Amino acid sequence: MKKLSLLVLGLAFACNSSQKTVSEAPKPVVDPVPYAETITQDDLKQHLYTYASDEFEGRETGTPGQKKAVEYIRAHYQSLNVPAAQSNGDYFQKVPLEVSKVPEGSLSINGTSFEVGEDVLTFAQAKGNYNTVVYAGYGIEDGDYSDYSGIDVKGKFVLIKAGEPVDDSGNYLITGNMEKSVWSNASEAIGKKRDIAKEKGAIGVLYYDMLSFPRFQGYFQFMKNNDSGRMQLAADSSDEILIYLNDEAAKALKSDIEEDNVPKSISADIKMDITSGNEQVGSENVVAFIEGTEKPDEYVIISSHLDHIGITGNGDINNGADDDGSGTVALLEIAQAFKKAAGEGNGPKRSLVFLHVTGEEKGLLGSRYYTDVEPVFPLENTVADLNIDMIGRIDPNYGGARNYLYLIGSDKLSTELHKLSEEVNKKYSNIEFDYTYNDENDPNRFYYRSDHYNFAKNNIPIIFYFNGTHADYHRPSDTPDKINYDLLENRTRLIFHTAWEIANRPSRLLVDKAAD
Repeated sequence: MKKLSLLVLGLAFACNSSQKTVSEAPKPVVDPVPYAETITQDDLKQHLYTYASDEFEGRETGTPGQKKAVEYIRAHYQSLNVPAAQSNGDYFQKVPLEVSKVPEGSLSINGTSFEVGEDVLTFAQAKGNYNTVVYAGYGIEDGDYSDYSGIDVKGKFVLIKAGEPVDDSGNYLITGNMEKSVWSNASEAIGKKRDIAKEKGAIGVLYYDMLSFPRFQGYFQFMKNNDSGRMQLAADSSDEILIYLNDEAAKALKSDIEEDNVPKSISADIKMDITSGNEQVGSENVVAFIEGTEKPDEYVIISSHLDHIGITGNGDINNGADDDGSGTVALLEIAQAFKKAAGEGNGPKRSLVFLHVTGEEKGLLGSRYYTDVEPVFPLENTVADLNIDMIGRIDPNYGGARNYLYLIGSDKLSTELHKLSEEVNKKYSNIEFDYTYNDENDPNRFYYRSDHYNFAKNNIPIIFYFNGTHADYHRPSDTPDKINYDLLENRTRLIFHTAWEIANRPSRLLVDKAAD
């Protein structure tokens, strides 16, 4: 019995030793090509003929057409069983927006009423009654010079005039000579003076600039007459009050404002009844993800913008097949390929985030909301962003072979990313990469004009994939029938392979060219 027990024990050790050897054996390298080949012209075309159809009404941010677009994207991820990225299970990341419209109302100073748009200008709401204003002269604080010495502006409105102080000899006090300082630059000085007043606790600024008032008034009237407004993130909306006064309004408050530079408190009867015309707009990013198998807390983002420019004034629909329907359907197909790999036990080592952003055409708003306001995943754990914006057409000004693609930004922050990108292309796609628009001196400044930029500014390595512009750019003629589906397939597969390599490489991409 003792000998038998020893024999059994020996076999057990041998078995355990064998199992350990097997578990430590390196896993076979998975070939991504079969998964890339699930990305096909037919699937891309089928998606795009729906997504860039008249039914989606040009997908302008905040409109019913854009809502149809996000529903289409969400339905795709639900059909694949690719989960939402947000912990609450919602594919939609709400992006609160605001359209700035000119306000209406009046400002009463010592019994005289001044209408907004005529005598006073502001782009903010202002309501309330006040009996004191603090005059702060030029409103400057620079080095040893301060217009705020001996006055308390906390909780009060501050009256400030344009320009900077000059002595009797004509020397500017800030520079000490005949040369003007930045405080004489009307455009820059306004913001600086407003910010100082805010830091001092002022609730608002009444600003007198006789020379610049007509220019401000022209801008105000343009906004009013066009009734278009500027869309911005609601988070950018400020409750800071800056009211520009014309000559009559300023002198109703302080008749000697041009001659007197001495800061002081002024008793006045001020009534503000100015109502904001801003409109609230709701929109959404769509965010799905596949969790990494080994490094789930590192994230590779693939992005495209889901919006376009909507319907023109004459009723023409801008379908945006290339811009950026091509990027949207490419991202849908890439997600499907990765999901198939994960379903066969070959999921990515790092987590993949499929980010469809809104408001790109309004100023990169959806991507900025993601990076600056509410990142779904920590930016410090975000390895890269591969951004797809227009990859279905051919630039008529491109002189090389049709199998090309413009790459922008691959070498800006990470030498490793640029090298990886080149190697992946050589191995799988053989597309002719063109770096024309990667030039720092490119007058088009495309590096700053798509959603990757909001990641790049946070020192996250990026690649922007782009086919260039064409005669149908931002026109109703950007339709699905003009897409080169063979090129769209090859370009989409390239991006899949690049994402695969980034997600599965042993170490995270090194950022060796971090911006300040």
